[in-house]
Amino acid sequence: MKILIAEDDRVSRRLLEASLIQDGHTLILAEDGERAWLTLQQDPAIPLAILDWNMPGLTGPEICQRARQIKTAQPPYLILLTSRDTRDDIVSGLRAGANDYVTKPFDFGELRARVHVGERVVQLQKTLANRVKELEEALASVKMLQGLLPICLYCKKIRNDQNYWQQLDRYVAEHTEAKFSHGICPECYEKVVKPELNQYLASGASAAEAEA
Repeated sequence: MKILIAEDDRVSRRLLEASLIQDGHTLILAEDGERAWLTLQQDPAIPLAILDWNMPGLTGPEICQRARQIKTAQPPYLILLTSRDTRDDIVSGLRAGANDYVTKPFDFGELRARVHVGERVVQLQKTLANRVKELEEALASVKMLQGLLPICLYCKKIRNDQNYWQQLDRYVAEHTEAKFSHGICPECYEKVVKPELNQYLASGASAAEAEA
């Protein structure tokens, strides 16, 4: 997974990089808040970002606030990294738009576990976004037949809005996206087609005998 790490402290940035690169992630490093925000704008497909709270330019919460204002089908999963650990600080960070919160000095195992949680959430969001897109496309392509349709009791033709009687398949084709592939059901074959076929074969045999 592509992960943005925004940390102004070089040592902490290198520790984060060393910890996450072991799991095969592709890492993008930013030394301050301005570069981190610019990176998110240039590549809105970045699924996860780890943001230090205090950075030059823009703070982690400020980046969270800006990122949440961008309308996207799959918003990034944002983890704040800070030495602040009071309840008010945690609430403030989450209200700013962060998904998770890791305190310094961070435990490598805990950090990687929280990143794994972020990966699962991102994958669920992606799956949901794809399902929503498929549903929207399906709804856009469907035309519904609604209301009371006058249909002949005998020939099964339908009367349209111009008081003209149409075959059922033609009426449905004009009012929906459905396409018909005509065939013969077993019942009609026995009642209609088979007798006509036998009559045709019988007439052909009679004609052949007459010629003989």
